[in-house]
Amino acid sequence: MGIFGRKNDETTAPAAQGAPDLSALTGDYTVDPAHTSLGFVARHAMVTNVKGGFSDFTGTLHLDGSEPSKSTASFDVQMASIDTGNPDRDGHLKSADFFKIDEFPTMTFRSTSAESLGGDDYRITGDLSLLGTTKPLTIDLEFNGVAKDPFGNERVGFEGKTEILRSEWGLTWNAALETGGVLVSDKIKLIFDISAIKNA
Repeated sequence: MGIFGRKNDETTAPAAQGAPDLSALTGDYTVDPAHTSLGFVARHAMVTNVKGGFSDFTGTLHLDGSEPSKSTASFDVQMASIDTGNPDRDGHLKSADFFKIDEFPTMTFRSTSAESLGGDDYRITGDLSLLGTTKPLTIDLEFNGVAKDPFGNERVGFEGKTEILRSEWGLTWNAALETGGVLVSDKIKLIFDISAIKNA
């Protein structure tokens, strides 16, 4: 079991047919930021989706192919690296209205449990710490495969998704719309597409 990958990445092969022996996956891995994305989607003005992500992060995995429940994941995300494609919006998100990056520069995830759901599907649960608040977060994952890239790196790929209510972590800023509703949705979709390299 592990976390994330890039489904269309040329360095990640599709999972083998049937029931492959995943025991060879067991080991420690380092997330490759160049082939990984940590993204989110928020509803804006009740009518459209705004997408964004983070470009500065580190992550480590311990995968146990024989006993997925022994797998673990750890991520540290630098909040100043948020990018929604709009500098003004990014500046607002970094401000005291939202992420307060001067006071809380880092978001972290530390897994607490993992399980196989059958086939290529897994689930990992852990503690997400943001704005000084720590709450449990469960992520559903799909195993995308394992491959050796042209540089000799052994890679695994998983992709995952989940939803959170940002208000549970203290992200409560909003503005009412004249037509009813609010400017920014409370529900946020989190999307992960991660490639990790096995440590030597």
